[in-house]
Amino acid sequence: MPASQKASEKPTALIALADGQLFYGHGFGATGETVAELVFNTAMTGYQEIMTDPSYAGQVVTFTFPHIGNVGVNPEDDETGDPVAAGLVVKWDPTEPSNWRATSDLVQWLEKTGRIGIGGVDTRRLTRAIRQQGAPNVAIAHDPNGNFDIEALVKKARDWSGLVGLDLAKDVTCAQSYHWNEKRWAWPEGYQPVENPDLKVVAIDYGAKRNILRCLASAGCDVTVLPATATAEEVLAHNPDGVFLSNGPGDPAATGTYAVPMIQEVLKTDLPVFGICLGHQMLALALGATTIKMNHGHHGANHPVKDTETGKVEITSMNHGFAVDAQTLPEGVAETHVSLFDGSNCGIKMNDRPVFSVQHHPEASPGPQDSFYLFERFAQAMRARKAG
Repeated sequence: MPASQKASEKPTALIALADGQLFYGHGFGATGETVAELVFNTAMTGYQEIMTDPSYAGQVVTFTFPHIGNVGVNPEDDETGDPVAAGLVVKWDPTEPSNWRATSDLVQWLEKTGRIGIGGVDTRRLTRAIRQQGAPNVAIAHDPNGNFDIEALVKKARDWSGLVGLDLAKDVTCAQSYHWNEKRWAWPEGYQPVENPDLKVVAIDYGAKRNILRCLASAGCDVTVLPATATAEEVLAHNPDGVFLSNGPGDPAATGTYAVPMIQEVLKTDLPVFGICLGHQMLALALGATTIKMNHGHHGANHPVKDTETGKVEITSMNHGFAVDAQTLPEGVAETHVSLFDGSNCGIKMNDRPVFSVQHHPEASPGPQDSFYLFERFAQAMRARKAG
């Protein structure tokens, strides 16, 4: 229970794990029930960007940092139109926002967008449970009267199929193609359009974050975004200088059934290709590698990643529950980055061509900006190709 809530008050929210563990708390935001995978995120900032990141489709996010909600919410920080994560869990109830950019508070925003929030939870204990048993399937419920059918909620959590084998990219991708020309936020102008871009990029939207598209624009790219199901013919019809593969949710092997053939056709050209997150996994599958489900994944803005070529260590933002199995990388494909937390793969490249990808998020929304150079590397590769 939060400090503001008496211990004698009846809990109004519940997290039911598939193994029968129960965590009670104080509900806020939308009421009702939802079933999803439970993960934890260690970021201290950027909760709005996290909740609107399409990569969190099918997941409830537990924030390990207790002060969630302090800066409120505002339309500029959305990574997509509405929250995509199924719900959020915090230790303390959100407080009144204290930031000049806030246009609403977190509780109102969650209620308006139909997302359940749960406060007053021992998030340290919950995080330990996730780490020990792997990201569990859960059912979460918010009832202002505190009436819960515990047996039914546990059963829903157990019966849910989980993310393995689930293609969620098709649920979060754009319905039709569109153009993007907005650059990264800068003081004091805010978001500004890119002027005189010299590169044409086709970005495949598996659940693209807006700040990734802004980073491409800031690197001098005129960006056309296509749906996840776009064919190679549709991609190449735009006569791009390069192809970008975006982040996204779900099982990469499931999305790969239609994405991999397209990427393999694009790889028959000499176009530079750059992938992030799910796009990294799609590229790896197209090159002949495989992916695996992680125990609890990587979710946070403080993940150390080592560049195997330079020895440089970057602090990165991450959000993924699947990883590329580095042992399956074929000849001619090198591992370029590894996690210093667990040694898992965080980057690959083709040895003889400007085709590369990373598991982490160099757009840093939220998170450090150590890896922005990757967008510039992609732009340099496209300019080098244009120069002949």
